[in-house]
Amino acid sequence: MKLCVALDLPSKEENLSLIRKIKSENVWLKVGLRSFIRDGELLLHEIKSINSSFKIFLDLKIHDIPNTMADAAESIAGLGVDMFNVHASSGVKAMKTVMDRVNTLPQSPIVLAVTALTSFDNASFEAIYHTSIAEKAMEFAKDAHCAGIHGVVCSVFESRAIKACTSEDFLTLTPGIRPFGEVHDDQERVADLAMAKAELSDFIVVGRPIYHSDDPLGVVRKIVENI
Repeated sequence: MKLCVALDLPSKEENLSLIRKIKSENVWLKVGLRSFIRDGELLLHEIKSINSSFKIFLDLKIHDIPNTMADAAESIAGLGVDMFNVHASSGVKAMKTVMDRVNTLPQSPIVLAVTALTSFDNASFEAIYHTSIAEKAMEFAKDAHCAGIHGVVCSVFESRAIKACTSEDFLTLTPGIRPFGEVHDDQERVADLAMAKAELSDFIVVGRPIYHSDDPLGVVRKIVENI
């Protein structure tokens, strides 16, 4: 299991300050929609200039028609990131089109598909998808696996079941981790570190418990030690 630190702070300077504090650690960094729209490709270069060993997950959740998604995927790969994601609800054809393109590239990143966002509870999810989170997450995961996607973004609560219905090598990245029981904030389906380990998460995403701490490096080291 690997730690992925979410760079969700209000400014580029705050994100870079956090990165400098944890630059000694072997972790992934998640660059999300706000940070990338605000700071662009330059942020990616600045991350690598702090520590070239950092792995970058570009979390843009691509969802469009198949060819547009494939074009976007090729452009993302050209940025030199190590992992990015698409929405599984784009469908098997779109995901397969993305992978057909990515697999032709000399440097091909890991591609994940988003199942159900961890901000959903069952009631709000069913209002949109007319089925339960558990059932639809499995369906989306099987679609992604069929399309050749490397894994999915899901909550801890679906991780083990998704591996059981696809493959033990099918990656699961689980947001909404409060490693030592911290407050939930705007996340509904959250879990602690022990549960993430028990449910076989391959990547855990942690944000607020790290960057709201007075000692972010200490929190990162504590998480890594417990992993």
